[in-house]
Amino acid sequence: MRADLHTHSHCSDGTDSPRELVRAAVGAGLDVVALTDHDVADGWPEAREAAAELGIGFLAGMEISCAHDGAGVHLLAYGLDPTHPGLTAELDRVLAGRRSRLPGVLQRLRDLGVEIDEADVRAVAGHAVSLGRPHVADALVAVGVVADRDEAFDRYLKPGRPAYVPRYGAPLHETLRLVEAAGGVSVVAHPWARGSRRVLTKNVLADLAGSGLTGVEVWHRDHTDSDHSELAALARDLDLAATGSSDYHGTGKVGHELGCHTTPADQLDRLQAAMAAARAGAR
Repeated sequence: MRADLHTHSHCSDGTDSPRELVRAAVGAGLDVVALTDHDVADGWPEAREAAAELGIGFLAGMEISCAHDGAGVHLLAYGLDPTHPGLTAELDRVLAGRRSRLPGVLQRLRDLGVEIDEADVRAVAGHAVSLGRPHVADALVAVGVVADRDEAFDRYLKPGRPAYVPRYGAPLHETLRLVEAAGGVSVVAHPWARGSRRVLTKNVLADLAGSGLTGVEVWHRDHTDSDHSELAALARDLDLAATGSSDYHGTGKVGHELGCHTTPADQLDRLQAAMAAARAGAR
């Protein structure tokens, strides 16, 4: 059983359509794929239909942009009802934060002598529901300022770089409660990647486990082998599910091929059992 539980389509910042993503998952030899676009569920119907046609298991999810202790944290949520009023209101706030950030980023780039505007960003964003830094990065590639997304983030867009602008993130503990109320389960995405270990310490993860967290994404390309070992042990100690995934974005993110990391079958079973219990509890 090969399950990849963290992927993105062009409904957020991936480059594949949901159908193309599912087809690629089949080609990669996966048995189960989850679509977890940032803060939206727009790709679920197309992906679910494609999965049924192609004979691959499908999990509906999203990656919710959260904040904790002044830092961004991403929460993978599976099986939730995206129409739940409380959850919808919070996701609307997150998406509004994305929209309001863009003009500031573009102005900072112009101040640096980089002339791109919102039309340039929209030209590369395609079907994206909301424009974000990856789309700005793609625009910078398109006009020849940088070679790829990685260079765009390293030079301009990540925290501490000259065009970085912070935005709203959903409060982490409150989002755990909202996902549970919406009949879903939560897994912290890449908890020790990109400097997140400073915020998501072992004590914080233990606190989250006591507040309804279901699992932790252990196996991820942005974690080291040592991180994998420590996080797997921590998941066991905290009685959390341990997942693995690619964080696939199509051609938008190199080195994150579908199936490069997967979730063990027993951990997938555990996650699906928790999803069933969450749905029953939300009725």
